[in-house]
Amino acid sequence: MTAASALTGLAAGEPPINFAAHQFRAGNMAGARDDFEQMLAMLIGAIHPGARLIAANPGDWGIDVLLGDLSGLVVIWQSKYFWPAVTRSRQAQIRESFDSAVAAAERHGYAVSRWVLCVPSSMDAPTAQWWDNWRARRQRETGVEIDLWHETNLRNLLITPDAAHVRRHYYDPYVPGEAPRAPVRSLASDSDAVLDACLFVRQLRAAGHTEVGAAKREFFNAELMVREITDKGVRAELAALAESDGLVHGVWEARFNEIGERHPANPRLPGLHAAVMGELRESGAFPSMLRAGPVHRCGLMHRVVEDRRAGWVRHWRTVADEHGAVA
Repeated sequence: MTAASALTGLAAGEPPINFAAHQFRAGNMAGARDDFEQMLAMLIGAIHPGARLIAANPGDWGIDVLLGDLSGLVVIWQSKYFWPAVTRSRQAQIRESFDSAVAAAERHGYAVSRWVLCVPSSMDAPTAQWWDNWRARRQRETGVEIDLWHETNLRNLLITPDAAHVRRHYYDPYVPGEAPRAPVRSLASDSDAVLDACLFVRQLRAAGHTEVGAAKREFFNAELMVREITDKGVRAELAALAESDGLVHGVWEARFNEIGERHPANPRLPGLHAAVMGELRESGAFPSMLRAGPVHRCGLMHRVVEDRRAGWVRHWRTVADEHGAVA
């Protein structure tokens, strides 16, 4: 496989690499951290033959992936599954990881020539400024070259020919070009009126959304899909539906926490709905057995809101409680 063919494959309709896939594969953030670290070990090994993963037992000497011998000069890659962005709250962990690696080298008699922080996201502006200043200062103080592999670097590496097997294993568990389960259906006027009274619509209104017609259509089509799957009772399809429910809920939770931190004084959490739905529309992590198109995927998110497990404002639980009291 050539670099040109890899890029052609992306242009032909393969979804972009989504690092949230580690959460969906593992089912929780702790598992996602381990899964991301395993992916990095494979990726670095493909680029630098001889690189190896260092197990924590109980400590890892500040090393996740190592190139070189622990009797001489080494390169260290540090895996940090910071998602969905690297913010100010992560600065202490970055400092501690680097300091731990340098201290372990001094203690055990080897030298670190390069230290690479690997994250599946990007830094916000204040953190990027902090990183640039901290990196320059610590390089001067220690003589260690400090690098950053963020989400763009990692994607560029993953689409190279040498890393094709890593991408296939971690990010391509789908069948490209498969049609949605059924054509998207329009709402009848009576259905539109019924959906007006639903909790997912009330949550959208609470967030300031004036137009909710597309959301109703998404919910309606997801309901049809779920009914079809449950009526047929095919075990693999039911499992795919359960996995997809966890997937959309996980995307919402990650974005809710991110935007809540970014807008601590705004109860409406601006941009939350757009961020979640945009990620769901483009995600390549949905199980192929579901055969769900973008409309159905977004509808599954509205079902989670309707089930009182999510919302679009900071006080979404209060909105749900008030809705239940009225109903």
